[in-house]
This record gives sequence, C-alpha cells and structure tokens, in this order.
Amino acid sequence: MELDHIVHFVQKNPKETVTDWQMQGLPASFGGQHINWGTQNVLLYLKNCYIEWLSVEKQEIATEAEHPLTRLLLHDQIGFGTICVRTQNIVELNKDLRERGNETTGILDAERRTADGELIKWKMLFIKESVSAKLPMPFFIEWQETDEQRYKKLRDKGIVQAANEVLTIDRCVFGVWNPSEVENTWREILGGSLKLTNCRIEFRKTTETQERLEEVYFMNGTNKLEFEQGLYWLPPLSLGGR
Repeated sequence: MELDHIVHFVQKNPKETVTDWQMQGLPASFGGQHINWGTQNVLLYLKNCYIEWLSVEKQEIATEAEHPLTRLLLHDQIGFGTICVRTQNIVELNKDLRERGNETTGILDAERRTADGELIKWKMLFIKESVSAKLPMPFFIEWQETDEQRYKKLRDKGIVQAANEVLTIDRCVFGVWNPSEVENTWREILGGSLKLTNCRIEFRKTTETQERLEEVYFMNGTNKLEFEQGLYWLPPLSLGGR
C-alpha cells in the first residue's frame, strides 16, 4: 500500500497557510472547497503523496455533515488528524476489510471544487469508529484518474513544480498509549506491514491525553518546524525560500 496524504487540521485561513509554507521554500497552494462538508484545504504535493491542511470554511455545513473526516476535524480542531492510504481497487479492499471482521462505512463518493472551477472526484473508505481520544484508523482513497494523469494536470497548472517532485516523506511517527497493540491492529488493516511503499509508520508511547500523529519526517529532514500544533522535520533545501 502507498501513503496518499497526511491530514493536518488547521485554524489559519488558506491564504495564511499558503504564505507560511511558501516562506519555508515549499510550494503549497490552495486546493479547493469541499462544498458538501463545509471544509477547504491547502495542499503541498510531493513526489508521490501530499500534505493536506484542512480547515472549516462554513461551520453550519460542517456541523451537519455526516462525514468521518469532518467529524474528526470538528472534534480535534487543530493538529495532525490521520493519514490516507491509496488503493487501486477500493471495492476489493472494502470486501477484504469486512471479511476480516472490520465494519466499514462502505465506499463514499467525494469531490472538491478547485479555485479554477475544476471538479475533482474520488472514492473514500473508512473503518467505522467513534471520534475520541484514541488514535483514528487510517482511511483509504481511490482516485478517478491515474497518478500519471493527476500529476500531468497539476504540472500543466503549475501546482506541481520541480521543487515538489524532489520531496518525499520518510516516516510518520504516532504517539499512542499501547504501541504493540496499535502496531498489530494497523498491520492487520494495512495488509501485514507498517512499511508502505513510500513511507514508514512508527508508533511510540505517549503520555498525552490523546493519541495522534505527532511528527512527520521528510526524507533527510533535519530542520524542525512547528506548525499549528504539528511537528515537521524538513530537508535543508526547503530553507531556500527564507
């Protein structure tokens, strides 16, 4: 399996988020609006995944939205939320998860309207769970287009530049109360391994009152950046924008 994106909940507006990351030398851009969920995002595309900074745009719509990620956003407000894993066959994955005793949401249709009016569509799959202080399970995505088609469009629009495509994620570090227990659960969900094709997943014991993703390490990440209660380790090249 492959990391598709990291979800980070923010309270800053998109313009502020874009500016903050561009000042780090990282070409983030406004993603668009999730009309049915009352949310909006800023995206930083990397070589084979991306980071999503997700915020509430319309509180009244978000409050009424029956969507797992929106409910998690309203609960947490700020900080790392969860990760999304990319699959090429979400129907088969849903069947496999259910056969192994996991209750799922079923396959959900999703869409986002970009700043230039394009409607991007995809399918999502969540394991059913209550929002709480416990670590949320990863969720899954299947895009309407292939990775090659998506990235070609992004390059043509200038959203993905050469600087984006040299960036990769090394590992995501989660703080949990019982690492061995969570490791076993996630291995089962992710098909037997915590080493995705483009990212390692690590768990460590935490004394925090909530289990969540705590640190994101870029490949060769040595420069520490704290942003909206999330900790990133950035590669030296990102400092060129300062």
